[in-house]
Amino acid sequence: FHCAVPFVGFGFLDNAIMIIAGEYIDYTIGATLGISTMAAAALGNLVSDVSGISLAHYVELASDKLGFQGPRLSVQQMEMPRTRFSSNIGRAIGISIGCILGMFPLLFYSSKEDKDQDKES
Repeated sequence: FHCAVPFVGFGFLDNAIMIIAGEYIDYTIGATLGISTMAAAALGNLVSDVSGISLAHYVELASDKLGFQGPRLSVQQMEMPRTRFSSNIGRAIGISIGCILGMFPLLFYSSKEDKDQDKES
């Protein structure tokens, strides 16, 4: 469980920043330079990844302050296949939950079809 918590934070921030940055790039720089939506999404992912490097330390600190610290294990215990498997499953579940929660900015954007429909009215 302690492995999952920081990754919920990472996934949340990664997806939220990517969506916000990608949308901003698509409607500003993308419209000006004529780049595709996928190119804007890729640039949004770049912004998110660079931000993630900066924010990783703070996410881990917040997780520790909330009391989610790992058990004290010996080097041998850390290297056990069951321990590695459990840690990786926890990380995968955590980042999956975080990425789903990080999709919340999509609630504030309308689709291009909605915008096109508004222009026609």
